[in-house]
Amino acid sequence: MGLTAGHPVEDAVTPAPLVLGSNDFGSVTDRVCEINEWKTPRAWYVAFGIALTLLGVLLAMVSYLVLAGLGVWGLNMPIAWGFAIVNFVFWVGIAHAGTLISAILFLFRQHWRTSINRWAEAMTVFAVCCAGLFPGIHVGRMWLAYWLFPIPNQMKMWPNFRSPLLWDVFAVGTYATVSVMFWYVGMLPDLSSLRDRAKTKMRKILYGVFSLGWRGSARHWHVYERAYLILAALATPLVLSVHSVVSFDFATSVIPGWHTTIFPPYFVAGAIFSGFGMVLTLIVPSRTMFKLEDFVTKRHLENMCKIILATGSMVGYAYLVEFFIAWYSGNMYERYTFINRAMGPYWWAYWIMVTCNVITPQLFWFKKVRTNLVGMWILSIFVNIGMWFERFVIVVTSLHRDYLPGSWDYYSPTWVDMMTLVGSFGLFFTLFLLFIRFIPIIAASEVKGVLPQAKPHGGHE
Repeated sequence: MGLTAGHPVEDAVTPAPLVLGSNDFGSVTDRVCEINEWKTPRAWYVAFGIALTLLGVLLAMVSYLVLAGLGVWGLNMPIAWGFAIVNFVFWVGIAHAGTLISAILFLFRQHWRTSINRWAEAMTVFAVCCAGLFPGIHVGRMWLAYWLFPIPNQMKMWPNFRSPLLWDVFAVGTYATVSVMFWYVGMLPDLSSLRDRAKTKMRKILYGVFSLGWRGSARHWHVYERAYLILAALATPLVLSVHSVVSFDFATSVIPGWHTTIFPPYFVAGAIFSGFGMVLTLIVPSRTMFKLEDFVTKRHLENMCKIILATGSMVGYAYLVEFFIAWYSGNMYERYTFINRAMGPYWWAYWIMVTCNVITPQLFWFKKVRTNLVGMWILSIFVNIGMWFERFVIVVTSLHRDYLPGSWDYYSPTWVDMMTLVGSFGLFFTLFLLFIRFIPIIAASEVKGVLPQAKPHGGHE
């Protein structure tokens, strides 16, 4: 845990406003709430302006898509799936680390998670929002999407419940619902602290409404902890199931390069890998901007680097197994698909993927890299780049050369594809920046609960 009583945290720089006494839980509450009460840093306005601009780009691209149709994308035959499905799988993967940190590490009583879980939970919710955008816009005439719903209609149309694409709807929908509930329930004690400290009537009303009348009584704590445990138990299997179901979009097909049983565990490991990469990308600058070195210490960051190293090694192992199975199967089409990935027209995408996902994370074996803020932040960005290219390689290289040479084609994304991808990051960062400005980014109640001098919850503020 990043906070200790009476002395500075090892490897941390203590900001002037925070001095922890031997039993001073109030200093934790003060420091966390002050982030939302201070004057907004100029860096936040600059970042928010950039994110809002990118969000405007996304809205413009979606509007253009509605007016002009899917022809503005680089889709062709046989590549009917392009950037839309690549981006969908990428953002669903990003959403995985939040549930892992919040639910699984909570059930295993890993106390180091308490300083970073709020970031991760928020990232999960916002990434699912970005992921849900792409299935909605890639169906073509999206204003007729209600045809996909299981409701009686004059055309006798009915969803195919045996399709993994429909399984996605239920899996991602369930994941989003549980993630939002888990995130919101965990914030109730901290929202009530902001309510009690509010200096304007509007803030007091808003925080009062969202804190649901929390008073911190023994009964409230008892119900809260029971609900939090139940939601953690519900969310834990979702970590494994959601991206497994997403992988079924590919694995249940008969297309060489997709039809493989390794996809579910391979996708889950990759999702945790990319999710922790994004958590690290977000936490490092936020930690500096809001002077949170006492809460998010280098130990927390080093632990995340170790998880990235472990999951990156799993992903690299999966790449090797794919090639082995393609050779061992004796299927000439399967063999050709994987040789084509590494040496065909998209060789550049494949080797970017391998470099970023397999080679780059190996630098985390060295403690100097794991404790260097700039170094780990740059490597985390490489992780996200590599995982996006992984999805690109899986989708495009398996489709662009069909069984007959007459069906071969080269997929080139258009400027609309590129701007839509960039705009999705605008949506994500806009939501995230609003979160860190108006909601406690550290779970103060959980941090106080794991301090060495922690009292029973009934004694907390």
